[in-house]
Formats: sequence, structure tokens, C-alpha cells
Amino acid sequence: MKELPIVKKLKEELKKVERELRFEVPKELRKAAAHGDLRENAEYEAAKQRQSFLQSRLHHLNSRIHSLSSLKLENIPKDTVAFGSKVYLENLTSGDKVVYELVTPEEVDPKNGKISVSSPIGRALLSKYVGDEVSINLPSGLKEYGITALETLHDLVFKGSQPAPQESPEKD
Repeated sequence: MKELPIVKKLKEELKKVERELRFEVPKELRKAAAHGDLRENAEYEAAKQRQSFLQSRLHHLNSRIHSLSSLKLENIPKDTVAFGSKVYLENLTSGDKVVYELVTPEEVDPKNGKISVSSPIGRALLSKYVGDEVSINLPSGLKEYGITALETLHDLVFKGSQPAPQESPEKD
């Protein structure tokens, strides 16, 4: 079964969190407890807080892995903008070009064009085709873009090599 790269990354983090929770935190707790009175022991309190944080992180990671693993990847469209798509846009006013990749919240990196599918831009692009025009209401004002090319999750992740993005048909 195909697995999203983010699921692999989350599973790796889960292993690190489990290891720290099982081995490192108990050592810290024992070491801090050896200092005596636990009511005024800052090391012990810090270790307990770290333990609590790791337990919460463990629960969150398990939940996200389960949620992302249960996605039916075959239901993600192969010809329209959807989760995992890389969308090539051209500003209809200025002609500036921009590329966005629609990702999970864990992968968001706006400086590198990775935006959440639930962001205003992501929501505006969902279900659009190459050649469509889209208006996006941003804090800086309304921007209008044309979708010039598209690479879907299937193109980027599951076909091995990265094909050229789907180009919009030439207009006569």
C-alpha cells in the first residue's frame, strides 16, 4: 500500500518520542527523585512536565498518523487541484508567476510555497483545473490568477519520476 511521505516522517518522530518517553524521561525522574524532597525539586518538576508534553505529543502523532493513513489516496483527483498538488499560477494583472504546493498542516512552509489545503489560498484552488482563473481574497487585497500548470499528488509522489507539469492548452 502506498504511504504519504508525511506519514513516514510522523512515524519517525513517533519512534523518537516513544524512546524518550520510555527510556530517557524515567532516568531523569529517578535521578531527580534521588535528590530528595519532591515538593521543591525543580529537576523533578521539569522531568514531569517533559513527560506530560511527550505523552500529549505521542497521542497527537498517533491521531495524525491514523487520520492520514486512512485517507483513500485513490480518491484524490488526478486532474484537478487537490491535497498534494503543486499548482503553477500566473497573476493576471502583473504577470508574476508563483507556485504553491497544497500540504498538511505539519508540512506548511510558506517561504518555500508549501501552504495548507485549508488556508484561504488552498481552499480557493481546490477542485480547479489547468486553464481556470481563480480570485483569492488576501489581506493585501483581491488577487486574480490563472492556473497554468498542475502536478498532482499522484504525479509527485507515486509515479517515481517527476513528470513535467500539465500545461494549459495553447489558445489561438
